[in-house]
Amino acid sequence: MSFGLLNGMLAEAGQTIPDPRAETLKTVGMMAFLGVVFYLILIRPQQKKAKEHAELLKSVRPGDKIVTTGGVIAVIITVKEKSLSIRSADAKMEITKSAVAEIVERSGESGES
Repeated sequence: MSFGLLNGMLAEAGQTIPDPRAETLKTVGMMAFLGVVFYLILIRPQQKKAKEHAELLKSVRPGDKIVTTGGVIAVIITVKEKSLSIRSADAKMEITKSAVAEIVERSGESGES
């Protein structure tokens, strides 16, 4: 059947054919809406968390008590560009800065004289 014949048959039955441009616009609008929701719910909070973790890593200093992503509780001995020397119980280790999950206790060396 051709489009003209189908259109004529629907017109006789009292029905209308939806405008294909409107349907396309509705589909594109829904995709854009879902993209915005996806950004606001998933991407933006993850970027915020990554930024906070980067700030945490910049602020580590010797004497801070930390917890690593592996669950090791340790005290920072020295801070290098990409790694930290830490002491946990009787063990001394060197870890990457990205392995720091949180700072539990700040050192008292913040210039409080």
